[in-house]
Amino acid sequence: MQHIMKNKMIYESPDGGKTVYQREFGNYESRQKVSKLKRLKDYNKKIPVLEIYRCVQSEGSRFGRPTIAVRTTGCTHRCYFGEGGWCDSWYTSIHPEKGTFTFNDIIKIYDENPHVKEMMLTGGSPTMHPALVNEIMHFANERDILVTIETEGSHFLETDHPIDLISLSPKFSNSVPVLGAITPNGAVADERMIKVHNRHRMNKEAMRKTLDYHKDYHFKPVWDGTEKNLKEIEEFRVEMNIPKHKTYVMPAGDTRETLTKMYPMVFEMVAEHGYNMTGRDHIIAYDTERGV
Repeated sequence: MQHIMKNKMIYESPDGGKTVYQREFGNYESRQKVSKLKRLKDYNKKIPVLEIYRCVQSEGSRFGRPTIAVRTTGCTHRCYFGEGGWCDSWYTSIHPEKGTFTFNDIIKIYDENPHVKEMMLTGGSPTMHPALVNEIMHFANERDILVTIETEGSHFLETDHPIDLISLSPKFSNSVPVLGAITPNGAVADERMIKVHNRHRMNKEAMRKTLDYHKDYHFKPVWDGTEKNLKEIEEFRVEMNIPKHKTYVMPAGDTRETLTKMYPMVFEMVAEHGYNMTGRDHIIAYDTERGV
């Protein structure tokens, strides 16, 4: 819940206000007496992060802004979009690799790029790592860095400093793996993979808590070009009371070729229905190259 009080923004947690934060002249200060939320203890220890790099935000309402991307590994989902391909970061989800960075690496890249004042925390599924995300929010608060977290919404995550922007991308029925489909490393999708994918796929209670607790959000669904998928997107938007101006429809596709085919369809659809369109311009620019 958000309240405006003169030059301050007061954020109350779902616990009825026991946890209160205020923003005054751009700096967030925790007014908790004692936080019980987990934090990292060792900045030299490996964390579940596969990539850290400077880039330009290529999706959603922050499109075009210089940012530092921090990509976590591990995910609750195993997304497969048929002709649109597997998750474009399959190495964090379908076949998750181990983290190779430390928290000091995050600090270092901001020291080297002091002009960059945003962070895109992506995955995988960053909400699987509450201590890491909470530590990032403390760091971001100290440096006055705006944090966007990309999430499918499967877990509600409380942090000592509320996240600036939740990029909510729930996975609809078009994301369910097809039995027998071949994964990027040559494995075969089986019943177990489908069960894992569906276990937390549409946790609307967690999504509502997330949108209520943190500062701002946008809704970023993946559209595969079908009427069935469009109906699911619109029904979800209405049920969750998400306005169209906060809806950014993203084309399905994990390569430059597949996205290029989808772009005209998405152009026409959003113009007809009154949504926003967001591209996936990192794929248009670099195709399947990682870390860009």
